[in-house]
Amino acid sequence: MNCIITVLGNDRVGIIAKVCIYLSENGINILDISQTIVKGYFNMLMIVDIEKSTIPFENIAEGLKKIGDELNVEIRIQQESIFDCMHRI
Repeated sequence: MNCIITVLGNDRVGIIAKVCIYLSENGINILDISQTIVKGYFNMLMIVDIEKSTIPFENIAEGLKKIGDELNVEIRIQQESIFDCMHRI
């Protein structure tokens, strides 16, 4: 199952590293990634495959939220199908 992860907050060292290490440790494959920094604001969008993850979706979301709290950024994960439905015009 593919999911969309978004990260938004003030730029700082280690955001990408911390998120990617967490994903790797939990068997989550990064399919695509885009990140930008605009006037000091960090924005990242990732498409990931959680099919082979060792933990359920809810636990992944909790783990990412915890990382976001530690880094003082907002991290969200949504199932790709829900994301697509929300953004259909």
